[in-house]
Amino acid sequence: MSLGSVITAIVTPFDDRQKVDEEAFLDLFRHLLANGSDGVVVCGTTGEAPTLSDAEHLRLVELAVGERPEGVTVIASTGSNNTAHACWMTERVTEIGADGILSVTPYYNKPNRRGLIRHFTEIGKATDKPVVLYNVPSRIGLSLDHDLLAELGQIDNLDYVKQADNDALAQVDGLGLYAGNDDGFAQALDLGALGGILVASHLVGPQMKEMVTDPARRGEIDAGLKPLYSALGVTTNPVPVKAALGLLGRNVGTTRLPLVEPDEQELQVIRQGLADVGLL
Repeated sequence: MSLGSVITAIVTPFDDRQKVDEEAFLDLFRHLLANGSDGVVVCGTTGEAPTLSDAEHLRLVELAVGERPEGVTVIASTGSNNTAHACWMTERVTEIGADGILSVTPYYNKPNRRGLIRHFTEIGKATDKPVVLYNVPSRIGLSLDHDLLAELGQIDNLDYVKQADNDALAQVDGLGLYAGNDDGFAQALDLGALGGILVASHLVGPQMKEMVTDPARRGEIDAGLKPLYSALGVTTNPVPVKAALGLLGRNVGTTRLPLVEPDEQELQVIRQGLADVGLL
């Protein structure tokens, strides 16, 4: 079973006072669904979850669920390095009606293997929805190896992995595979992945959907999008994608501190990336 093939980790728009802009969020949600996305991840890293209050976080999930057309997937990110809080948030978004849960590897406190298994076991108990494990060693400081992922895949409700380590992209017994990086999407699809949880799909969703539906052109499309992938990595996500959306006339505001807007040199890289793929 798939949660969709092109799933966008949607940004959280803020207004000029740095308050969540609910109308801009819904407008962007509708735009994504009209441009290749099968669903969204709400309040992930790209959605600036670390700077959202619980009330803001749950409200955004509620908005997406309330706006969701039939067949569209809303995945709520509820990961935390505090197991009790992750479980509480998972229970709340399940009650709200999310279709799935994204749960990141606990960060900073770096639990050992036994701690990771116990943490994710509790997450699985907190919901009857499918859980997507999120392996992102570049942010976490540790990686879920294939053996551990296979063991986690035997736990009730742990059904998928978002693999954000391109070097570790592989099918794992018991877990459906999703690419976690834009520049690993084509590679993951070639390996038989269900799809990707993506950022560039804010900007080139139809092209990324075509990578799914037209495998013969996948490599060509991927090669053409590489300048954009690179530009979106010029500084910390989601700073570049928010700036790119703004350059294209979709005002989602800036990021909350400690992330700051791109400087002029970074902004020029983002402009050039958009131009290179024909968006500017």
